[in-house]
Amino acid sequence: MRVAVLKGGNSLERQVSLRSGGRVQDALESLGHEVDSIDVGVDLVERLKVGKPDVVFIALHGRGGEDGTVQEMLEILGYPYTGSGVQASIRCMDKVLAKYALIDAGITTPDFFAFNETAFSDLGAAKTLPDIEERLDFPVVVKPSAQGSALGIKFAATAGDVPGALVSAFSYDDKVILERYVKGRELAVGLLETQSGLEALPIVEAIPHEGSYFDFESRYEIGKTDYVCPADLPDEVTSAVMDLAVNTFRALGCYGFSRVDLILPEDGPAQVLEANVIPGLTETSLFPQAAEAAGISFADLVARLLELAQARSPKSVA
Repeated sequence: MRVAVLKGGNSLERQVSLRSGGRVQDALESLGHEVDSIDVGVDLVERLKVGKPDVVFIALHGRGGEDGTVQEMLEILGYPYTGSGVQASIRCMDKVLAKYALIDAGITTPDFFAFNETAFSDLGAAKTLPDIEERLDFPVVVKPSAQGSALGIKFAATAGDVPGALVSAFSYDDKVILERYVKGRELAVGLLETQSGLEALPIVEAIPHEGSYFDFESRYEIGKTDYVCPADLPDEVTSAVMDLAVNTFRALGCYGFSRVDLILPEDGPAQVLEANVIPGLTETSLFPQAAEAAGISFADLVARLLELAQARSPKSVA
C-alpha cells in the first residue's frame, strides 16, 4: 500500500510533528508499505496528485493539521485519511467550542471565560478582569484557545500575573481562555476504535516534577515529567474516568482515535480539559504509551489507524 505521511508544516508544533511523522514512517516501512513522507508546504496538493497515495496518514499537529484544514483538502481530493473528520477537528482544536459542546452534553469541564482580541481592544474587556478573577479564584489558567501541546499556557497565581499571562496567550492566538485551576492528578485516556467498539486504553498519569506544571517543556523534554501507566487508581475511579473519556469522544464527534486529557481533583469526580484529534506519536507521547500498556505495539497501532481510515469513505465522518 502507498501511504503519504503528512508531517512538519509551519505551525508552532512543527518539531513535535516531525518527530511523530518520522516515527510513523518507520513503522509503516517496517510493515512493508511504500511511504511518501511529505513535509507539508505549498506543494502539498501537487505532491499528493503525483504520488496518488492509497491512504494519507496525518501526523500534523497544530494549525493546518488538527483544525480541519488539511482534512477538508483531503476530502476535496478524495483521499482516505487517518483520524477525525472536518467538523470534529474544528471543534476540538478550538477549546472554547469544545468546552461548550461538553457542557451541552452534560460533561463536566472547569469553569471558564473566553475573550478575543477585539473584546480587549474595542470593548474594554480588561475592566471585567476583577469580576472574572473573583468568580474563578486563584490560581487561574490562561491559555490560547487554538493551540496544542500545552503551548502558551500560563498559570496566574495572583491578579498581578494575569496581564502578562494574557499577553503571552494572545501571542499564540487571537482568542484566549481564563479557566479555573483545578488542583488534582493529570490524566490522559487514549481512545481507539476497534471492531468491537470504542476502546479506552489504560489511563496514563503525568506527574510533573515538584514545583512545575505539565506545560510544553514538561511534556516533551525527557526527565521533566514521570509517567505512570496504568495509573494507580481504584477500580471504580478507573471505570468512571474511562467512561467520561468515551462520552467526550462521542460528544465531540471524533473518529478513529483521540486522546482526552482530564484532571482528577482530590475531592470530586474527574473533569475534562480537552480532546486531541491527532495526539502526539513521539517516543514521549502519552497515546503510544497507553497503547503499549494495552499490548498494542507502535507498528500495530499504526496498522490499525490505517485500517480505520480505509473503513470509511473520505466524506463519511463529520
